[in-house]
Amino acid sequence: MADKVRDPTSTGERVDLPITGMSCAACARHIEENLSQSAGVRSAGVNFATARATVVYDPGVTSIKRLIEAVKQSGYDTAPPRRAEFILDDSARPSGSARPLEARLESLAGVVSASFNLGTMHVRVEYVPGGATADQIKREIEALGYRAIEVAGQGDAAEDGERAAREAEYRSLLRKFNVAAVLSLPILVIAMSHGRVEALNFAGVNWLQLALTTPVVFYSGWQFYRGAWLAFRHRTADMNTLIAVGTGTAYLYSVAATIAPGVFGTTQGHEGMSGMSEGAPVYFEAASVIIALILLGRLLESRAKGRTSEAIRKLIGLQAKTARVVREGGERDVPVEEVIPGDLIVVRPGEKVPVDGVIVDGSSAVDEAMLTGESIPADKTAGDEVFGATINRTGSFTFKATKVGKDSVLQQIVKMVQDAQGSKAPIARLADVISGVFTPIVICIAIAAFVVWFVLAPVDTRFTMALMSFVSVLIIACPCALGLATPTAIMVGTGKGAENGVLIKGGDSLETAHKLQTIVLDKTGTITSGEPRLTDVVAADWIEERELLRLVAAAERKSEHSIGEAIVRGAAERQIAAGETAHFNALAGHGVEATVDGHRLLIGNEKLMTDRQVALDGFDARAALMSSAGKTPMYAAIDGKIAGLLAVADQVRPESKKAVDALQRMGIEVVMITGDNRRSAEAVAKQIGITSVLAEVLPEGKADEIKRLQGEGRLVGMVGDGINDAPALAQADVGIAIGTGTDVAIEASDVTLIKGDLSGVVNALALSRVTMRTIKQNLFWAFIYNIIGIPIAAGVLYPLTGWLLSPIIASAAMSFSSVSVVTNSLRLRRFRPPVGAG
Repeated sequence: MADKVRDPTSTGERVDLPITGMSCAACARHIEENLSQSAGVRSAGVNFATARATVVYDPGVTSIKRLIEAVKQSGYDTAPPRRAEFILDDSARPSGSARPLEARLESLAGVVSASFNLGTMHVRVEYVPGGATADQIKREIEALGYRAIEVAGQGDAAEDGERAAREAEYRSLLRKFNVAAVLSLPILVIAMSHGRVEALNFAGVNWLQLALTTPVVFYSGWQFYRGAWLAFRHRTADMNTLIAVGTGTAYLYSVAATIAPGVFGTTQGHEGMSGMSEGAPVYFEAASVIIALILLGRLLESRAKGRTSEAIRKLIGLQAKTARVVREGGERDVPVEEVIPGDLIVVRPGEKVPVDGVIVDGSSAVDEAMLTGESIPADKTAGDEVFGATINRTGSFTFKATKVGKDSVLQQIVKMVQDAQGSKAPIARLADVISGVFTPIVICIAIAAFVVWFVLAPVDTRFTMALMSFVSVLIIACPCALGLATPTAIMVGTGKGAENGVLIKGGDSLETAHKLQTIVLDKTGTITSGEPRLTDVVAADWIEERELLRLVAAAERKSEHSIGEAIVRGAAERQIAAGETAHFNALAGHGVEATVDGHRLLIGNEKLMTDRQVALDGFDARAALMSSAGKTPMYAAIDGKIAGLLAVADQVRPESKKAVDALQRMGIEVVMITGDNRRSAEAVAKQIGITSVLAEVLPEGKADEIKRLQGEGRLVGMVGDGINDAPALAQADVGIAIGTGTDVAIEASDVTLIKGDLSGVVNALALSRVTMRTIKQNLFWAFIYNIIGIPIAAGVLYPLTGWLLSPIIASAAMSFSSVSVVTNSLRLRRFRPPVGAG
């Protein structure tokens, strides 16, 4: 998909263009360089595995159309834009120019071009999949006062253009492979017979091989020769160059040897690979079978690469297609694209929630596993948020739509995962640099091998050995594995993270996360729930606990303090009905006084009790114990006599202890940071096993504390959820935002945890480690393959063993290397979160 958005790090705009026709990392580097040199482009990156170019550009200097042209000038193409056509109501005919409407439409995300014919009132728009939709374009037209009727176009229900292009490319590869395989099989049989089978050793056998090989070269292998020519025109070389030169040399020599065998001598004294005992040796099988094997490798690679982005397709497929909207006094089903913020939507049991919103009536249990990874449905009542694509399990409810289209949580997740999958990790730069110079070096090695063996080998076999070494070096030296090593692992890793409620913004964040040495956890809302709760009710001997709580809750019902709200909620949870309050007075910094059911109540801290001369009767000792446990005690006096003690605390999340233990087992130092007093902070830290506490830190001081830890040489991760955490999240090497927190914190972070608890931190770091391990394995095998394979193909083992690598074996090994890298990356799909339900 393509998507144009305002890039937060630049004054330009950003577009993601799907690329077709790339065959290796060198292709990606060539397109990247060409785009980077285009006027108005601020930065460009091309990901070989995702077949996507990410470009940040100045819309005042260039356009998406020009960027597409730059890709085509590089010798490649993009997925074709979609088209939408509208006829405008004739009564709305403008008196001026068509340009204002065209300009407005061209300003939409992903629109390539827009034309408006004033004579026919016909509007035609081309747009890139993933940007604007046909419905958005129609709404934009109608916002200018026109009535638009869509008369043609592919529409938003059409198959995604990018995916269609990939599938068409796969089908084309399959046809070419089938032709190559069928025609190459008899050629291979002839070659493997070595002239010993009488039926295959007839006078016209070389002409037969020529007839069979020519369609393979000029149909099945034409893409390699075309790619090599385009690369040559741009003064570069890529994988197509290696294949074209290798197979082309074998084919052209064999054609010449077939037409004029006397020029090249005979095979007397050795057996040519063609199997002929007399005449010039031919190597048609080296051209045809190599092309067939390379196409087979491309097919397997294409199929495997398609599976690496499976998470994206799953997420997109979760979206509901229709919504039951309350309009004009009744319920009607409308396409989900037509839902607007403010619509009331009815959801029945078993249905998907179509868009994001807030429940206004009814209750249910909603399965949010696609967002959080949590298998237990979440109870929802009036006032609770629901999210598009989650599943309503039990009751019916009506909710008010708040976020639709690209603003919904699901679409934001899809966008974040797409961005992450299209990004490059720093470790990928090594492969990029190598792939840029790899092909010219390989061509030099191949030429050197040809010269050495032509000079040193016996006269009767020197040309055969020189030619075979030359072709084998070119064929075995595939930079594809290097180009696929990093992005395929990142694609699968970030996709798997999204399935488990861990959204990683980019490859650089993924790479840094696995090296973190210290994790700093904000207390409120991260370690704790962020909402004070009533934890203790201790009554004097002369009054029952429930009666004490009933009276205190009635008094606190008019309080705006969070402690009072916690007491009222606590009474409601215990199904205690509060009494009637006749008089209420808030005592700032001390507590409240009120009259309830004729009783005078005084509720507050120890100083309030002392000032009003209320004897504590030993409750002060209990209050001290509560304080040491991180709770906030409140005394209650009725008619001037101490009645009891209530405690409120921001309770530790039940999963926090398990998560901290897991982080410490991973060798990571865990630090808690909070603005609370040290005693309360240390009490909370003790509950979950944290020994390092930064207490009484003002919001603006959190980033300074992160900087101080970094100054000690540590790589630091910060976990938080509030606005006051945003500077610290941005300062940290990796900022991790609890997804239930504020948008500002999420925007400033590198990783977002949708589920909203610390188990996601462990899962994110574990995923980072296993992904980086996979990348290193991929790079190791890609490097080792080339380090070992090229010398063998050049013939270094021949003086010791008499063994010379066949070009056919070289092509099979080359294909296997790319497929093995992708397959190794796909093992990440078996990742299981170490903590949580996931």
